[in-house]
Amino acid sequence: MGGTGGVPRVRLPAAYRAAARRSARVTVAAGAGFYLFLYGFGSAEAAIYALFAAVSLAGLSHIPGTGRQRAAVVARLLPVSLVLITVGTYLSVQTWTATTGMLVIGFALAFSAVGGPRPAGAAPGLQLMYILPSFPPYDPGSLGSRLAGAAVGIVFLVLAERFLLPDPPTVPYRQLAARAADCARRCAEELTEPPYAITDRTLQEAQAASTALRSSQVPEAERPAGPGVRDRGLTHTGLATRTLLARLTAPPQPNPGPAESGLGPAVLRAVRDTALETADRLRGRAPDAGDAHAELLRARTAMAAGPDAGASPAALRRHAAMLELADAALAMSTAAAIAVRGRAGAAPAAPGRFWYAQKRAPQLWWRRMAGHASARSVCFQNAVRISMALAAARVIAGVDTLPHGFWVLLATLTLTRTTVRQTRSTVRVALTGTLIGALIVAGLFTLVGTNIAVYAAVLPPLMLFAFTLGPVKGVGWAQALFTLVVALAFAQLAPATWQLAEFRLLAVLTGSAIGAVFGLLAWPRGAQDELRRSMAVLLRGAAENVVATTAQLAAGGVRAPVTAAPGHRSLMHSLVMAEAAYAQFQSEPRGLAAGHPGQDPQGSTGPHEPAGQDSPQDWQATLMAAHHTLWGADRLLVPPERIVAPPLELGPTAAVSRLGDRVAGRMLLVSARLDPSGDTPQDPVPLRDPDLDDFEVEPPGAPRVYYAAVSWLDALMTDLERITGEATTASPGP
Repeated sequence: MGGTGGVPRVRLPAAYRAAARRSARVTVAAGAGFYLFLYGFGSAEAAIYALFAAVSLAGLSHIPGTGRQRAAVVARLLPVSLVLITVGTYLSVQTWTATTGMLVIGFALAFSAVGGPRPAGAAPGLQLMYILPSFPPYDPGSLGSRLAGAAVGIVFLVLAERFLLPDPPTVPYRQLAARAADCARRCAEELTEPPYAITDRTLQEAQAASTALRSSQVPEAERPAGPGVRDRGLTHTGLATRTLLARLTAPPQPNPGPAESGLGPAVLRAVRDTALETADRLRGRAPDAGDAHAELLRARTAMAAGPDAGASPAALRRHAAMLELADAALAMSTAAAIAVRGRAGAAPAAPGRFWYAQKRAPQLWWRRMAGHASARSVCFQNAVRISMALAAARVIAGVDTLPHGFWVLLATLTLTRTTVRQTRSTVRVALTGTLIGALIVAGLFTLVGTNIAVYAAVLPPLMLFAFTLGPVKGVGWAQALFTLVVALAFAQLAPATWQLAEFRLLAVLTGSAIGAVFGLLAWPRGAQDELRRSMAVLLRGAAENVVATTAQLAAGGVRAPVTAAPGHRSLMHSLVMAEAAYAQFQSEPRGLAAGHPGQDPQGSTGPHEPAGQDSPQDWQATLMAAHHTLWGADRLLVPPERIVAPPLELGPTAAVSRLGDRVAGRMLLVSARLDPSGDTPQDPVPLRDPDLDDFEVEPPGAPRVYYAAVSWLDALMTDLERITGEATTASPGP
């Protein structure tokens, strides 16, 4: 605190400041449209659509990002909103057509969450665009007024988001990746100069840069989660950069003999230059003269041709580690080029690892949607749950002709959660808040009566207050304040009595009951069981891939770039499902008291919850184990230089197969431990057995491909230790 004249200056917490900025934008946009049409043009129909269009896309929706980013998203949603209002108007005349439309459109909008945080955040507001015209008056003749009101409300919202009280800027993911690439450059540079070791300061910076790229540390709006080429390339850039940092900061291998003296430093210098080139590209700068990526590829190819016959085991181990380092840097460079230039930057991309690079946007969207068209996808589960609940609410509201039936669907939309526990606790607090708000409304209407001027004067400051406190204080406060807002808005459209508060309470009770029923019937545990199941399936697929890869290596075969090894495609699909389940799991609160202040950042205005407490299980390590399995198999079976390795001798063949089987067996044990449907006890799984561990036992005469395979398998064992909590040291790894 500080101030002048002895008066202390109190600074509001960040949550209140952010909520106040958003509240001001919603209030200005919604209020301007509402008063313009109601008192300027005398159109109650257009006024209510202007009000709810702004509230739905800024209050009900949770579009992540800064004001500038949200304004761009809302502007693109304007034609979609007008189409939904048009369809809803014409389908509303019959209950069965309105319900069918609700089922289909509700599913489609909810399923659009597969496109990333912004479509997911906008979906609830777009649902309201269809819900709003689905109730009396059933008057297609008023469609023009409805569209005009909604269009003006959305345009006002775009202007408010763009120019009013801008949010603090966030750090783009490309900038975070560029910083990590800079750290990789410094690490490689220090390894090429005496004393050939990374300083503690650089190591700490590398750990911080790697952690900053984790999705849980990145603002939601900056996460590259979309299905397009650039988003996929940026995601791949982050993963490859974190892998490169992990390889650079791993404990160094013993120094090789004179035969290797020039190859290791040459690769490290090429890695340094490639990291610098990548950082410049991500920052939008033109790389310096030369092609560091091509130089690194040449250095990697030269190193893959060595070492000389008779090289020591220490040299072979270092040789394998340097090849992994080069591959990680090449992947980082290629992915960054795709992220910045799109399909134009995909020329050097390998077809397997960068399969998406030459695909067009419709193909990538179709692949994303097809991958989630399964009852095991949490996106599919959520879409089914909310669409069925909304359709049921529409039937009940239409058949029983409930007064203000629109509020029934609004309550169903805003109070249905992804788990029955969340829904139950949310409904209890919401009903309490609504009851309090209804009592205040009844008292206000009794005192003020039909004095519309009072309601018109009170509504704007009330909206500002409601949309500031509601998101921060929780769902109970939000429901109470929102009840006051809608009551004062409708009181200006037609004479209102205390019974309006009664209708509001009845609607919330009906809508919340419907949400609770479908929350109980449709996947009541949300992502919790699905996460464990999908992670178990993921590790089983990884185990299959490990066995297939080591068997193919032992046979000396190297597959063509476009040919998938057994289990490769299914492992990629399992990885998509597991990542979606993990994303939802992070949004579901665990161990928090219902109605606790700040528990629901959207309050009554959206079905979003804050990130829950960290799980003791390291799910991110499980995801990275799958990524490392895929990347390692590609690196071993499709090396950049396309050199077909000769078959291994009998001793190394047996060793590689034995190690692969052992790692796969440990993966299956961890998988059984995670699977919620299995009977395996949840006891710790011993991963390394000193009496059976072959990682330090080198068969005589083992070639370099043996050491490359062992290096990969050992890294997978480290991943498994991180999953089960057996790792004893922190790592900046992915």
